Amino acid sequence: MGDYDEDTAFLGQTGPYFWTTFFLLNTVFVSTGFNGLYIVFVGAAPKHHCLIPDVNLTDEWRDAIIPVRIVDGAEVQSQCSRYKLDVVRNLSAEGSIPGRGVNVTNLEQEGCLDGWIYSKDIYQSTIVTEWDLVCDNQWKVPFASSTLFVGYLVGSLISGQLSDRYGRKKVVFISLGAQCLSVLLQSFSHSWRMFCIMFLFVGASQISIYISAFVLGTEVLSKTMRVLFTTLGAFLFYCIGYMTLPWIAYGIREWRTLLAVLSATSVVYIPLWWFVPESPRWLITQGRVEEAEPIVRDAARRNKVDAPAIIFKESELQEMSPSKTYTMLDILKSKNIRCITLMCLLLWMAINIGYFGLSLNTSNLSGNPFMNCFLSATTEVPAYVVSTWLLKKCPRRVLLSSFLVIGGGVLLLIQFIPDTLQHVALALEMTGKFGFTMAFSIVYIYTAEIYPTVLRNVGMGMCSSAARIGSITAPYVIYLGTYNKVLPYILMGSLTIASSVVNLFLPETLHKDLPETNCCKRHPKH
Repeated sequence: MGDYDEDTAFLGQTGPYFWTTFFLLNTVFVSTGFNGLYIVFVGAAPKHHCLIPDVNLTDEWRDAIIPVRIVDGAEVQSQCSRYKLDVVRNLSAEGSIPGRGVNVTNLEQEGCLDGWIYSKDIYQSTIVTEWDLVCDNQWKVPFASSTLFVGYLVGSLISGQLSDRYGRKKVVFISLGAQCLSVLLQSFSHSWRMFCIMFLFVGASQISIYISAFVLGTEVLSKTMRVLFTTLGAFLFYCIGYMTLPWIAYGIREWRTLLAVLSATSVVYIPLWWFVPESPRWLITQGRVEEAEPIVRDAARRNKVDAPAIIFKESELQEMSPSKTYTMLDILKSKNIRCITLMCLLLWMAINIGYFGLSLNTSNLSGNPFMNCFLSATTEVPAYVVSTWLLKKCPRRVLLSSFLVIGGGVLLLIQFIPDTLQHVALALEMTGKFGFTMAFSIVYIYTAEIYPTVLRNVGMGMCSSAARIGSITAPYVIYLGTYNKVLPYILMGSLTIASSVVNLFLPETLHKDLPETNCCKRHPKH
């Protein structure tokens, strides 16, 4: 409703009602930080090698049966093969000694026919150790990660329609319950397939929480609080959950227990039902003014201001009429908007591949995986704060391209860092994460400013779908590291640098009015 801000101006811009609602809604985003990236620990692959059954072998042959290869100048046991057991058993029975008269490297090899032994130095159990998702089944881990992002795609497509029909508040709390139940059921998964199916529901419910709570906050809060909520609040509270996750995982090394505990954290949100209001804006659009007025009057009471006798004028309510619905076809009709959309789709896809690629890669870095994940989450906090400050003063186009070059550039540099300087490589990776997080937060604002009002919702929806496709792809980009550890960095870095060049062809929006109907009117050169 166009005059809602005018009609509720008597509430002021801050006050106990707005601050309480601000913090309560933001706490919801902590749960999305908890549940967004636990696959980093749940899907981690500990060191492993072939299981050698309890057969009659000498100690020398038991030690030598696993082939050794040189990786980056160090000897590493093979994870997927062993010397043929029957041959080794015969050599052991004959009294032969490996390396003395018997060249073990010439012996025939076979797969891990009896299973694997996994190190328990870091994890007691993961889905990898539970269902042997290694060697020929290694692809199942990135596939499982992708099902979460497929859930994101499904959830982002339906959550908006559900919240428009049933209300923002109902969808937020139903989604919280669905997330809690999905994660709990996932902890009881009896197979990899069931785990993936439940992960899809986790993703759908989680993105639904994020979108619905985000919309509810923008509609309930005042103009001043709305800016703080959309630019910092939601992102920073997500980071709090993300930063807390590795410490919970550090204390709980068994994947089923970890998921059960993460599921249980959603219970704390039940009391919020009685403190978080429904969106009065949404109630008014549904013609339910009699429900909207008590919410606004309660806000006035808590802010200690007097509400007028009539808050929403009848004449204004009658003026509300359904406007034309715009679709993706309207975006394709204009050559200018079509080109802008194609460039935005590439940007969103590239940024999401880089952001989620680096987030999912923390368990593969050298050093402590829990600390690496914590550092990865921590780099996001200054990124969100700095980007919010820079967006007020700097041109969007230059700003976004700069941080894309920083993010992509350091990823291309990593391959030149020698293995003896692992801390330098880690610092570069975190710098890359900082760049991608900056780009992530800037591209949201930038894209919204580029599209005309009538096409903004459709355009953002298309870009969001492209982002989901990028995040679905990210686990497979990281999977390339099993063939060559620098491949993911080369691919993500090159794609990001290319997108930074594409971004330079988009129109600048700093200090420009938002376009209402036609991008071309405001940007004649483009």
